[in-house]
Amino acid sequence: MEKKEDIRRYTSAELKAMRARGESKTDWARFDAKSEEQLERDIADDPDYRDAPDDWYKNATLVIPTSKKMLSLRLDSDILDWFKQQGPGYQTRINAVLRAYADQAKKRRA
Repeated sequence: MEKKEDIRRYTSAELKAMRARGESKTDWARFDAKSEEQLERDIADDPDYRDAPDDWYKNATLVIPTSKKMLSLRLDSDILDWFKQQGPGYQTRINAVLRAYADQAKKRRA
């Protein structure tokens, strides 16, 4: 049986209210007790952040995702298995690969 992710979206105001009511699963006391140096060290030790250049945000572009459309798509089983083996979010990764391909094809035509 496949595990179903429970993804929820909250506004910053909703998150602040949840924190005030004690409904957050985050250990805010532990977070609040950290010094700036400890936070910097935690960030530097994060494998997802480790190779990011210091000025990564200077060329960042705000991207607001479009709504998704439900469809039935036939993929080779080994391709689907490979994406699933990468962990949760395989459909998002498949979408990202298709988007990168489409973006490159658009650039070649231009």
